[in-house]
Parts: sequence; C-alpha cells; structure tokens
Amino acid sequence: MAIILEEVIFDAVMILRPDRYVDHRGYFEETYRADICIRYGIPTDFVQDNHSRSSYGVIRGMHAQHTQPMGKMLRVIRGQIQLVEIDIRKGSSTYGKHVSIDVSETNGRIVWIPPGFANGFAVLSDTADVTYKCTALYNPSGEIGINPLDPDLGIRWLIDNPVVSQRDASSPGIQTL
Repeated sequence: MAIILEEVIFDAVMILRPDRYVDHRGYFEETYRADICIRYGIPTDFVQDNHSRSSYGVIRGMHAQHTQPMGKMLRVIRGQIQLVEIDIRKGSSTYGKHVSIDVSETNGRIVWIPPGFANGFAVLSDTADVTYKCTALYNPSGEIGINPLDPDLGIRWLIDNPVVSQRDASSPGIQTL
C-alpha cells in the first residue's frame, strides 16, 4: 500500500494519490496514513473533519482563516470538482496566483492545502461529496472570504451559470487583502 506524491504546487500545495486495488468487488485504498504525512511534511494533528455535498454548478469559496490558520487535507468521495487554491501568503513570490486542480472519485486525488491559501471549488458532476480533515477548529470570527467571481483573480471556472451563496458573492475581491 502506498500514497504517492504526484505534484507540489507553489512549493506548498501537494497532490497525493493513493494506490487503488480494484477487483470484481470494487476497490480498496488507504486515504490517510500518518507515516506518509510525516514523510511529506504534512501535519498529522487534525482536529476536525468536514463533509459537504453540492450539486452541479455550485461554487463554494474562496475561504481561509487568518486567526487559527487552518490546513486542510481534501478529497472527493463522490463526483468531480474543480478545486482552486489562491496563494495569500504575504511576501510569497506567488501571492495572488491560483491553481486549478481536477479532483474526483475517479482519479482518487487527495490534496494537502497548507495554511496561507484561500480555497474553493466548483462542482462539475451532478453531485459531489467533498471531505476534508482540518488542522484547526473552524473560527468564524477569524475567517476571510474572497469573491470567487472576482475578475482580478482570473479564474476560468469550468461551469456555466455558477451558483454562489450570497455570502460568497458579497465577499470582497482579492485587492482588499
């Protein structure tokens, strides 16, 4: 059994892929191993697990916490999403830049998102179930949001007619950080 490091983006965001063992019954894969996390420099002190279910066209995000900064280990257990990560680390050479990552139940990718990134996703399938382990407890007073449709971000969302919450739509643009 192994979880391999597929790619590192912005010297921080890691795409991991577990070995998947398939037979006539279905498949089996390990989705978390502390020893693998330690090998790749990923914390193992997760304190909260979250699960969201969304329909096609929904965009959730862009969110981060400045107080009690939160790292997340994210995966899709049903469906497909376009995961977007924006580097909001002050002084970073890639500050304000974003990356788009295809994450689905089919490709099995697990993405480590360290503190210092605002993240969100668009649902590309009929339904998507997204789970993520967090290194800090949710702190609503320490949360920031960036409007995911802010043209200054330059994100090319892979959906038409996005469905965005009122809270996300009224979040400020990237220039306010």
